Amino acid sequence: MAAVSPLLVTRDLCRAFGGLRAVDGVDFSLPEGETHAIIGPNGAGKTTFVSLICGRITPTSGSVVFDGREVSRMPAHRRVRAGIAYTFQITSVFANLTAFDNVALAVQRQLIDARAGGRTAHALAEHGMEALDKVGLAGHADKIAGNLSYGHQRLLEVAMGLALKPRLLILDEPTQGLSDGEIDNFIGLVRQIGEEATVLLIEHNMDVVMALAERITVMEQGRILAQGAPAEIRANEAVQQAYLGG
Repeated sequence: MAAVSPLLVTRDLCRAFGGLRAVDGVDFSLPEGETHAIIGPNGAGKTTFVSLICGRITPTSGSVVFDGREVSRMPAHRRVRAGIAYTFQITSVFANLTAFDNVALAVQRQLIDARAGGRTAHALAEHGMEALDKVGLAGHADKIAGNLSYGHQRLLEVAMGLALKPRLLILDEPTQGLSDGEIDNFIGLVRQIGEEATVLLIEHNMDVVMALAERITVMEQGRILAQGAPAEIRANEAVQQAYLGG
């Protein structure tokens, strides 16, 4: 059986802020179709790393290759069109708009492209409702986003990412602030997403990580400390002592 080619590759990726190397020479490969978690303590460089992938910041050196294409200097909005969607660590919904309008804004570029291709606004409305339905928010489509619970706002942000039909969905601390019941539902949602897209997940909740990740990367001080399947990470003594309470 042929090996799955990587969807995402970083080579010697670095980002410095003054004298601080927040990301320090990271070589990383993500096969298409994988659900992959990045863990590590606060300040390990996790969010900076995924920000380099999605284009929110540019690297000091090194490269990001997506689907065989160099994207290191590509603006974030062009990476979205290429198939990379990123949900933020802190909710970034438009509080004064409805849930549906938030999703509609997320796919505004697709609406323009779809009209050029002869598709109708009605078809795109169905597309937006499909995204809301996947996260369980179809019944809240007309509600003002700022009036939704925090957990529902986090799910709305995931819907905004899903509406882009990404090949790579990056989720940054998605279960932060969610109740136990909401976390259980979220695990089911990510498993469903993983059937259609590659998922890169930053998460502190180790139960969530172990339930979802096919592979795990552990970062420390801007570098990769360890990488492997969940069982390998659990058995890694350095990781166990530092992060898993061993």
